[in-house]
Amino acid sequence: MTEGAFRLGINYWPARRAMSWWRAFEAEEVERDFARLREAGFDLVRLFLLWEDFQPAPERLAPEAIERLRMVADLAAHHHLQLLPTLFTGHMSGANWVPLWACEPSDRPSRFRTIAGDRVVAARPKNWYVDSRLMEAQAQLARHVASALCGHPALWGWDLGNEPSNCAIPPSRESGRVWLERMVAEIRAAGSSHPITLGLHMEDLEEDRHLGPAEVARACDLLSMHGYPVYADWARGPTDAWLLPFLGLITRWLGDGRDLLFEEFGAPTRPAHERPLSRIPLLEEEEAARFTGEALALLHRFGFIGALLWCYSDYAPELSARPPFDDAPHERFFGLWRADGTPKPTVDVVRSWSGVPRHPPHADFAWIDIAPEDFLANPRLQLRRLYDRFLRRYAPTA
Repeated sequence: MTEGAFRLGINYWPARRAMSWWRAFEAEEVERDFARLREAGFDLVRLFLLWEDFQPAPERLAPEAIERLRMVADLAAHHHLQLLPTLFTGHMSGANWVPLWACEPSDRPSRFRTIAGDRVVAARPKNWYVDSRLMEAQAQLARHVASALCGHPALWGWDLGNEPSNCAIPPSRESGRVWLERMVAEIRAAGSSHPITLGLHMEDLEEDRHLGPAEVARACDLLSMHGYPVYADWARGPTDAWLLPFLGLITRWLGDGRDLLFEEFGAPTRPAHERPLSRIPLLEEEEAARFTGEALALLHRFGFIGALLWCYSDYAPELSARPPFDDAPHERFFGLWRADGTPKPTVDVVRSWSGVPRHPPHADFAWIDIAPEDFLANPRLQLRRLYDRFLRRYAPTA
């Protein structure tokens, strides 16, 4: 997968509908957004199949949602964009969007709220790595969605889940591998030969959650990683772009050197006419543009398949009181476009990377001085230590 261009991608939710767009679907909105993305130089769009919208009951899929997915694929092809659909969403923007039938009642405090039917519920996701009924339901969805897009010219690949360890953690590596292999088998049985990955994130490196790079590399075609300096207390600040290639290289090292798509990075910006009370730092738009330019240059330099920004647009102000934005206001402002459709400075930065040839994957891991099993014994400590070694080797003046 070393030939061709460095893939330039975006994570997509519409500005006015956010996570409800599959139910409140407007083809004209998607058409406009995709035209805008293509004009800005993007070639890959990652989108998310909100689980309850596509599978309202364990044995029942939603044909209207699958038909809308086909329409989105047609629009993508029309605008010369390719798609990376993400199944079982799942964790999104600081909350877990899980169908009620895939949850169990719980009133215990939890790090992430559970949302079903557009409201917060007193429940938590069941563990699909050990619940056979749940796994069968997921297998059915994977197979039918893969069949629906089989042979479509807009399809680039499949993502089996967005940061799934925030929803459920397999009790063992074996249970995680069994789940991965089952979902991959369902997609392959539907006739799809496109690459398959799983949306890992930084916390899958900071903790051993039994479903990390090694397990994904064994079952899937490529690795992916999500990285945000604003969420890393061991980064050198909210614009520490060097953190991103470091996370990607550690993921490849743990994942047997498998090729990697850097699937998410970005930074929230301070809106001009609002002053949200955010626990996460908001950057000035020009500052975010500089960060994006440096990040793209580094991800390209270290030979990754490509990079996908989070995310397409800021969300409309009328969504601010709805979950997840009521509890995480910074999530409204990661967009490359403002909610009114005007571009932020980052768009011009991104445009300059369109069609750039890809570098070969980075092959020097000599700066990593421990074995993977020693890393996993205390991953957070080792990440901090190895990041210092990485910087001293590659960025002595950074």
